[in-house]
Amino acid sequence: MKIAILGTGNLGLSIAKGIVNGGVGFQSLYLTKRNTSLLESWNSKPKVTVTSSNSEAVKNAEIILIAVQPKQLQTVLNEIKPFVVSEKHTIISVITGRKISEIESVLGEQVAIIRSMPNTAISVAQSMTCLCANTKGEKNLFLAKNIFNSLGRTLEIDEKLMQASTVICASGIAFWMRLIRATTQGAIQLGFDAKEAQELSMQTCLGAASLLVSSGSHPEEEIDKVTTPSGCTIEGLNEMEHQGLSSSLIKGLVASFEKINQI
Repeated sequence: MKIAILGTGNLGLSIAKGIVNGGVGFQSLYLTKRNTSLLESWNSKPKVTVTSSNSEAVKNAEIILIAVQPKQLQTVLNEIKPFVVSEKHTIISVITGRKISEIESVLGEQVAIIRSMPNTAISVAQSMTCLCANTKGEKNLFLAKNIFNSLGRTLEIDEKLMQASTVICASGIAFWMRLIRATTQGAIQLGFDAKEAQELSMQTCLGAASLLVSSGSHPEEEIDKVTTPSGCTIEGLNEMEHQGLSSSLIKGLVASFEKINQI
């Protein structure tokens, strides 16, 4: 695959790291950024080209990942339009809040367009990426799945759910980080030093998720295995619920969802 990432900021760079380190079979990878000096270390990587020219990247690619800021989308689409060939190119957008129809309005319905929402865990091949496509793009979804399944997991969804998936999966990274931080702070209060506390929190979080992935169980099934009558686990869980743990999380997700729909 010949791949180009237009707009190699935080997310674009995470995707690039995932492609290079995650076993994606690519022939070439073009990375674009206005200030290419910020990507200087990438010049030495095999099969990677850094450039400030989006048109150059498009002409040398088959799969074009657009990862610019939402406000820059129209400018970039108009810039690359003369170089997009419907029989050759597949467009994959990772731009928050921008619909497929907005891209079609510039490039046309004859171009294969896929909308995706990965998260920054893609840099360590552990992203949860949701995908949807226009009619032409549905035939090329396998290309996006080949890339993103090598960098974590994918789920094909209706486009109407893409905003919600952004909150759960992309913003969700920050939400889970905050929960890990809170657990770390609690561990410090209970006597562990900061480094030990974070290691305990991180590995326990990873273990909990891995149990669910491996077993396919509902979270409550795993909770039941560690809650004994009158025990310390149920005491802690009940206190957290009294203080609004689940309610606060749900309210936070809804608030984030309402905000993204205003963008």
